[in-house]
Amino acid sequence: MSNSVVAKRYADALFQLGKEKNSLDQLVADFLVVRQIFTNDQKLNVFLKHPKIDNEKKKQLLTHVFKGTDQVVVNTLKLLVDRHRTSTIPSIVDHLVALVNDAKGIADATVYSIRELSTDEKEQLQTSFAKRLGKTSVQITNVVDPKILGGMKIRVGNTIYDGTVSNKLNRISRSIVSANK
Repeated sequence: MSNSVVAKRYADALFQLGKEKNSLDQLVADFLVVRQIFTNDQKLNVFLKHPKIDNEKKKQLLTHVFKGTDQVVVNTLKLLVDRHRTSTIPSIVDHLVALVNDAKGIADATVYSIRELSTDEKEQLQTSFAKRLGKTSVQITNVVDPKILGGMKIRVGNTIYDGTVSNKLNRISRSIVSANK
């Protein structure tokens, strides 16, 4: 079974569990910390994947490292150690965050622009895209991309809204070429 399918199943189960316990926000906050640690700490990943280290030692380390987080988080991590699926943790967290945001009517958007957007510009984009997408709000992450000549490109999920100058020039070029045929 692919890692993506596995990650979605774990995320679905965690989402349902968080809904039942009415602790989705805390669960997501704890798992975001877990994702950051697993993404940034390669020594932890090497330790957890090492075949000669007993699973009980791995679980003891996780219990110690994530002391203070929700017990569901620790138990999930222990289960993933037992099933040799620790490499899917960042993907599980991403799917869980997407499920929670979808349930709350929140969309995540990445805006690529030539310069950092002002607070006012971000608010205008959030308002207009929330209406366009039928969501209550849009969380914007601004990425400065010097390759963009002007305008901006916005990615929401798998959809890209490209309003860059280079894209407009490409469309004009294609229309001129097709008109000359």
